[in-house]
Amino acid sequence: MPVHDFILILACPDRTGIVYNVSGLLLKHQGNIIDAQQFGDAETGQFFLRVHFALPTGVGIEQVKTDFLILAPQYQMQWQIHDAQKKARLLILVSKQGHCLNDLLFRVHSKQLNAEIAGIVSNHQDFAQMAKSYEIPFHHLPVTPETKATQEAAILAIAKREDIDLVVLARYMQILSSELCFALQGKAINIHHSFLPSFKGARPYYQAHARGVKIIGATAHYVTHDLDEGPIIEQDVQRVDHSMSAQDLTQVGSDIESRVLSRAVSSHVEHRILLNGSKTVVFR
Repeated sequence: MPVHDFILILACPDRTGIVYNVSGLLLKHQGNIIDAQQFGDAETGQFFLRVHFALPTGVGIEQVKTDFLILAPQYQMQWQIHDAQKKARLLILVSKQGHCLNDLLFRVHSKQLNAEIAGIVSNHQDFAQMAKSYEIPFHHLPVTPETKATQEAAILAIAKREDIDLVVLARYMQILSSELCFALQGKAINIHHSFLPSFKGARPYYQAHARGVKIIGATAHYVTHDLDEGPIIEQDVQRVDHSMSAQDLTQVGSDIESRVLSRAVSSHVEHRILLNGSKTVVFR
């Protein structure tokens, strides 16, 4: 029988009967659970659930949502139901380092990510040709301290016009204003090396090399008005040693940044992330 699949995510205070009632609701609508993951946080007393389920053709998802509107208040649920087949629309922001952009372009093009890139925004023109080769709109929006508010308004206008689901800061070397951070809350992901708060500013891998670091890594997190302190989604590290040059460290770091960012974006577009205060629950 033809089916259409969906993803339910929810968070609520932990108590008995949550999974039983959710499963019963889906069964009532002939829903078939393909995959389910849950987590109860003993520290916060919160319960988190992700259910990938299918409905037979002829059973409308609106009927399921209507019943959830009745069930959710009983458990103080914060919930969402997403169409599993719908591709997320991405807007990528980049400056002059293109490794993360190149990686995302390839992964989307090769269908490794269930997403489409609706546009690329940059304060430089370095990657206009790369965008053209993928037939993706490129928006050159230079920025100065005097034009920052106008430039950010243009970014937000593009995001609204293109119905963007996620803004990806792929080594975008500009600090977003608090106003833009609030406008994109929960819908923007940033990537940076994991040396912070050490080795700030330009050429961090050269600074790290000068200090003889032995582990380098990257962090992807949601963007908040607190610079580089948003809820962490994904991290990775790799050991390095004295035989490696600063250029070697930069290459290793770039590779890690690309992998970490793509995994974070994948988790977001597959609806695997739930916020747990200042932390995240990421179902694999």
